[in-house]
Amino acid sequence: MKRFHVHVNVEQLDSSIRFYTTLFGTTPSVIKPDYAKWMLDDPRVNFAISQRDRRSGVDHLGLQAEDAAELAAIGARLQAAGAVALAEKGITCCYAHSDKFWAEDPQGIRWESFHTHGEATSYTDAPNETGTSCCGPAPDAKPTAACGPNANCC
Repeated sequence: MKRFHVHVNVEQLDSSIRFYTTLFGTTPSVIKPDYAKWMLDDPRVNFAISQRDRRSGVDHLGLQAEDAAELAAIGARLQAAGAVALAEKGITCCYAHSDKFWAEDPQGIRWESFHTHGEATSYTDAPNETGTSCCGPAPDAKPTAACGPNANCC
């Protein structure tokens, strides 16, 4: 079963952790100096906040797959829609090792579909082979055609 994902950029991590802990009625399952994450079952959501070099507000939405087959099915649907902006295998992002598909909807909302293989000790590794860093293509970047309309994938 998939889990909905929301990632919000915040200016003040401590006050945001206090707010969301009160809102969700539980403490984060992961707390790092620049990141916090709640894995909630009601509602079933992976809600993350981070203090990064991006504008405050919703950074992206997503779907977390439980296994590789579920991620492949999501990726196939995104490719059929011509929406895949970046496909990543075995990357480190948000203190986790994952495979991902990044997409953008017609309004420009970024979507991350991913399957996590395990935890990582750092927020991210060095920029990957596509020249992007953690959390997919830059929010202002517009993908170019490769795999389909408006796509820039492998």
